[in-house]
Amino acid sequence: MKPKLKMRLGDLLVHESVITDEQLQQALSAQRETGRKLGQALQDLGFVTEKGLLTFLAQQLNIPLLDISRKKIDPEVVKLVPEVQARRLKALPLEERDNSILIAMSDPADLSVVDTLSNILPKPIDLAIVPESQLYHAFDTYYRRTEEIASFAQALASEYEDDEDFDLADTGGEEEEDTTVAKLLQSIFEDAVQMSASDIHIEPDEGKLRIRQRVDGVLQESVINEKNIASALVLRLKLMSGLDISEKRLPQDGRTNIRIKGRSIDVRVSTMPVQNGESVVMRLLDQSAGLLTLEQTGMPERLLKRFRQLLHRPHGMILVTGPTGSGKTTTLYGALSELNLPAKKIITVEDPVEYRLPRINQVQVNSKIGLDFKSVLRTTLRQDPDIIMVGEMRDHETVEIGLRGALTGHLVLSTLHTNDSISSAIRLLDMGAPGYLAASSLRAIIAQRLVRRICKNCRTECRPEEDELFWIDNIEAGARRFKYHKGAGCQTCNQTGYRGRIGVFELLEMTEDMMNALKDADTGLFGRTAKRAPGYVPLAKSALQYAKVGLTSIEEVLKLVEMVAEVSQAAKPKAQPQNPQASKQAVTKQASAPAPNHKPDLHQPRKPDWGDRDKS
Repeated sequence: MKPKLKMRLGDLLVHESVITDEQLQQALSAQRETGRKLGQALQDLGFVTEKGLLTFLAQQLNIPLLDISRKKIDPEVVKLVPEVQARRLKALPLEERDNSILIAMSDPADLSVVDTLSNILPKPIDLAIVPESQLYHAFDTYYRRTEEIASFAQALASEYEDDEDFDLADTGGEEEEDTTVAKLLQSIFEDAVQMSASDIHIEPDEGKLRIRQRVDGVLQESVINEKNIASALVLRLKLMSGLDISEKRLPQDGRTNIRIKGRSIDVRVSTMPVQNGESVVMRLLDQSAGLLTLEQTGMPERLLKRFRQLLHRPHGMILVTGPTGSGKTTTLYGALSELNLPAKKIITVEDPVEYRLPRINQVQVNSKIGLDFKSVLRTTLRQDPDIIMVGEMRDHETVEIGLRGALTGHLVLSTLHTNDSISSAIRLLDMGAPGYLAASSLRAIIAQRLVRRICKNCRTECRPEEDELFWIDNIEAGARRFKYHKGAGCQTCNQTGYRGRIGVFELLEMTEDMMNALKDADTGLFGRTAKRAPGYVPLAKSALQYAKVGLTSIEEVLKLVEMVAEVSQAAKPKAQPQNPQASKQAVTKQASAPAPNHKPDLHQPRKPDWGDRDKS
């Protein structure tokens, strides 16, 4: 089908009084200067909106205007037009019908593109018009590098099909950039960056090679059957990151930098010997994207205000805590960016240095040569710093030096791997820090996690299950009355229902009562006092606030507090006997019952004490 306009687009818009003749002349002049199409020039000048222009074109050409952001498209249909041509023509196959193929275009009035598509496709075409931004996002979603990776893997396997035990010596050193293994790795990196993956895992398995990407905290897997290419991939990565290519028996860590579509990506490489070869995990850090500000982390305004006040105090220790991958480093770098002023001397001690910051003296720890946290930290205190950032409090000596540095007039920022803010202060005592020193130096603790955001494009209202409502009410009384949401799945979020992540935070500021409890090493009193601290909101409640406003789902909240297994088996709480005497008899009978064959009642939910300690 070749749709035709009765006259040129500009004249038609003037004829239908969508724009004036003067506006058309301005747009034509801008078009000659920029080389862009007339429709885009009109939008740039603000004479028409994209939606208005597309609606007008759809009416004139008598073709449908589609929103494909929520449409599930068959990947096999998409393959009817190769990616290079699809991007050049700005056209995407949507559906194969009995006698035709439905094609989405941003400019269906371009007859040369329609002719090209007619020659490519095996059936006549029906056209639909879609916004250009949706087309570009669909290209990134459906034209992944899966086939390209498989093709390069097969080519590489054929090169070494007679040598399954690929010998490192056979490479002859550095390989040329146009070799098959280099192209394969480039495709793997491009696919990961396209999917906004934070990590790439290359794992040799029995008879196959697994490549997994962590997207929004969740691993997505693809399998390559050519296992014999694993050694070539690992070798190439070792050469790129400056590792010892002859060492296969010990873990190694390295770093390299790659450029993907004009973006500078730092790659942290970690190798580890496993049963079927060497496993490689690569952390991708997009240096061109810049650091997230504290606002961009998702920190609530009230908490952000208090955190900034704490950061601008002249001395004391502030800890950021949470498990690996909870965004601690991002929060600390956001804080350092705000503190990075000419009047402040800032030194960081890290392992590894993730982002390079101007004006800040960053030290990379190297334990192999004795350059560990404690030795660097001692030297750091003699470098006249105002602010010190320690990557992690790992041992007793590092903790004590850091606390003494905070006590002697420095602002010390650091991290701990603990579950929440209350247990973090107690951990310092467990690591051997004197109670008086912790009480005098510690100013505040932030615990944090990352939860997935519901995709804005496919967010729909939902009602939680009854067992989920039970746990919601235990987190916050009466919380079941709010409306909750989930993601239905669309092309924007790759059918997951989630796109991006947001931080959940818990701030504990030290009060005089808490300091006294720490000084006496009374952990029980410290915990009870902390729960009553003004402004203290546990992680579970903070996450629930996001669910109540539709930022995340109840599933993510319950996953954060590690209750998924319990929720899946939980039912409504059973009715309790009203007679106190009967209750007492029941308890006595239960206590006297034989224990060997006793099994816990998994269907009876245990009410968590959210004020006591968040279980995440």
